[in-house]
Amino acid sequence: MIYTSGSTGTPKGVMHSFGAASKAAVGIVNTLEFSSEDRCLSYLPLAHVFERAYIEHTSLIAAPHVFFAESLTTFVQDLNRAHPTVFISVPRLWLKFQLGVFQKTSKKKLDFLLKIPIVKGIIKKKVLTALGLDAVRLAGSGSAPIPADLIAWYRSLGLNLMEGYAMSEDFAYSHLSTPEFAEPGYVGVPYDGVEVKLSDEGEILIKSWGAMVGYYKQEALTKECFTEDGYFRTGDRGERKPSGLLKITGRVKEIFKTSKGKYIAPAPIENLLNNDEHLELSCVSGSGQPQPYAQVVLNEDLRAKMDDDATRDRVTAALESLRTNVNAQLEHHEHLQFISVVNDAWSIDNGMLTPTMKIKRLTIEDASLASVEGWYGEGKPVVWM
Repeated sequence: MIYTSGSTGTPKGVMHSFGAASKAAVGIVNTLEFSSEDRCLSYLPLAHVFERAYIEHTSLIAAPHVFFAESLTTFVQDLNRAHPTVFISVPRLWLKFQLGVFQKTSKKKLDFLLKIPIVKGIIKKKVLTALGLDAVRLAGSGSAPIPADLIAWYRSLGLNLMEGYAMSEDFAYSHLSTPEFAEPGYVGVPYDGVEVKLSDEGEILIKSWGAMVGYYKQEALTKECFTEDGYFRTGDRGERKPSGLLKITGRVKEIFKTSKGKYIAPAPIENLLNNDEHLELSCVSGSGQPQPYAQVVLNEDLRAKMDDDATRDRVTAALESLRTNVNAQLEHHEHLQFISVVNDAWSIDNGMLTPTMKIKRLTIEDASLASVEGWYGEGKPVVWM
């Protein structure tokens, strides 16, 4: 039994057979070339499929050395202790790692140093060593979309960061980037034995070795989630290249309509926002409004300085520029009317994030429901909660 993250509602119990889970795990081991020489760090929830498939089940087959994180506060020390050769994480942690680097060395300075032939190799090694990732031969990101620029940044450091795409319902056996097919912004190509097609509406449909038996005590929902020819309805919209490379363009059910009758897919806009170094997370909303808007959480370092008026003014100017730059990449009906800065970080503890650190969109929207009309009424490009 695996539980979905609950990003779109109450978590569902996903029932798997031992045979399907084993076959999926063998496929992962063979594709990633896991062996007893590898080292991994276990720290994500075992109630969710990412850790269960890629760490627990692969360890039963390939017998890598598995280390365990002691706590969130000792996480970087745990990484340095484990010195992993294979490391998987979720986008929010990859972003936090990057922000931690920028707190010690500004992005501008680091970019400059990485352009100097004599020192760039030393700098790359120093950054990865500080993160405990200098021995990693394969790094993976999954569970939620990761900005393409963030992947490119890690690869510029020499970290082989690959994005994947899968679900609890297929035991994390769906898509993965490979050395041959690893374009930022795409989640890779199908694993062996995975069949993929798009519906007329653009929904991604998948047949996988790791297909679930069904949802626990939800027979009607189980039947509804499969097509007549046995493909699972992922609920995600996508685009495919002839090579099989898949791009996720949003959730079918997350798409909302503005008061002008235009449909908005929030995920691609959030990916553009999340590329900015000032931000930790974002959530785009605006159902029934003339234009969409974004709620954003500042990075941890900036949140600690918001009592300083000069810092707040600089952040406001930076967010106004971000809004302008993001809108320039969007269709007119997708333009953000404003960016609203959230006071407190979204976390698992306050119910705004799932255990795998994806935003709980409905919870975030409900928490700010009473404030939305006032934000629109301010008529400013950036508003503060």
